[in-house]
Amino acid sequence: MAKRTKLYEGKAKVLFQGSEPGTVVQYFKDDATAFNAKKKGTINGKGVLNNIISEFIMLRLQEMGIPTHFIKRMNMREQLCHQVDIIPVEVIVRNVAAGSMAKRLGIPEGTNLPRSIVEFCYKSDELDDPLISEEHAVAFGWASPQEIDDFMAMTLRINDYLAGLFMGIGIRLVDFKLEFGRIEDENGDVRVVLADEISPDNCRLWDAKTNEKMDKDRFRRDMGGVEEAYQEVARRLGILPEGGMAELEESDSEES
Repeated sequence: MAKRTKLYEGKAKVLFQGSEPGTVVQYFKDDATAFNAKKKGTINGKGVLNNIISEFIMLRLQEMGIPTHFIKRMNMREQLCHQVDIIPVEVIVRNVAAGSMAKRLGIPEGTNLPRSIVEFCYKSDELDDPLISEEHAVAFGWASPQEIDDFMAMTLRINDYLAGLFMGIGIRLVDFKLEFGRIEDENGDVRVVLADEISPDNCRLWDAKTNEKMDKDRFRRDMGGVEEAYQEVARRLGILPEGGMAELEESDSEES
């Protein structure tokens, strides 16, 4: 295998230079972190599951007209994506009070919110991703007013779609985080696209009947059963075979 140029390594993924100009290879790791990397560990098979779950969701979003950085899944742990300039504003959509919001505002976890609430955070591990307003983002040049309008419109559509998708398989979409990036098209125009991933790593997913957690909170809170929770999400989405991870890996090796 030819040696690849590593562009960036984050908490859950590694980005390599793609073979075609303007592309990157996104490699999903099994490493798990929480509380901005203050807690670290490993979730066996997480990278594989997040890869196929994110692929599934990105393709569905593309079908409904949401532009994304995703091009194709290459293998069990890698995706080919367009290279983007990440906007340093994380967008958090909250449908149910949980996590930091419940703690910050003193709202009992599990409380249904009267409407979906969108929050912005400045993307900075050193500062623990502080909450910011739209005015902060514009004033400090992190995003333009037009870019905020663009990714807000996409965010609301994504929330509507994902909430319905997950409820259809018996899962509550409690909250989730999105990242967006800038990409230059063939005409030289810069537009905003959905980037990063959508998986149990950056979504809170609860069983609709029992409220059992099916996401990274199981790791954050030392609840156990993390691998099984991620697998159950993939299984309900119809992308994990009945034979589980072993059958998935066997199928991938046959295609390679």
